[in-house]
Amino acid sequence: MRRLTQLMLGLILYGVGVAIVVVAGLGVDPWTVLAEGLALRTGIGLGWITNIIGLAVLILWIPLRQKPGLGTIANILVVGTALQFALPLVPSPENLLQSCALLLGGVALVGIAGGLYLGARFGPGPRDGLMTGISARWGWPLWLARTAVEITVLAIGWTLGGTVGVGTLVYALAIGPASHAALRLFDTQRPARRRTRSTDPF
Repeated sequence: MRRLTQLMLGLILYGVGVAIVVVAGLGVDPWTVLAEGLALRTGIGLGWITNIIGLAVLILWIPLRQKPGLGTIANILVVGTALQFALPLVPSPENLLQSCALLLGGVALVGIAGGLYLGARFGPGPRDGLMTGISARWGWPLWLARTAVEITVLAIGWTLGGTVGVGTLVYALAIGPASHAALRLFDTQRPARRRTRSTDPF
């Protein structure tokens, strides 16, 4: 029950964090750039498009022989839905300082949320699974698979009218360390600390 609660909380906060980054208006992560572009072209809400993209990416798992977990399915259903409902609730910034504050706060929240849902150990999200699947299937280093996929997604989204800016760069640089730090705190399978003094700083 604790793991399931952590999973759902993490996914909801992830969607809220993305909504905050979107409202900041300084640029979003590559997958949200794609979702924004498709939302502009189709008139479908950004959150619902995010769910649809997640489902489409899951279909790409089939030739990669990846197996989804409960977390994968929940990711598809919850993140975009939380994003859709959070967007109108986030106040619009009135100046650049507020935009920057929203951007940093949103990225931090997404990092914490990532640590929560990954730490629940119910399986990766569809986008992460696509990258690890490409890496395993084609023998690419994981960093290369991630970079290739995200540059492709970013380029398509930008062409369709998605928002690319300084926030995109901030997200790319900060989300990895933020998620890693959060995962160290929320990993449900992490061995308990020894009570004796340790060299592990965490």
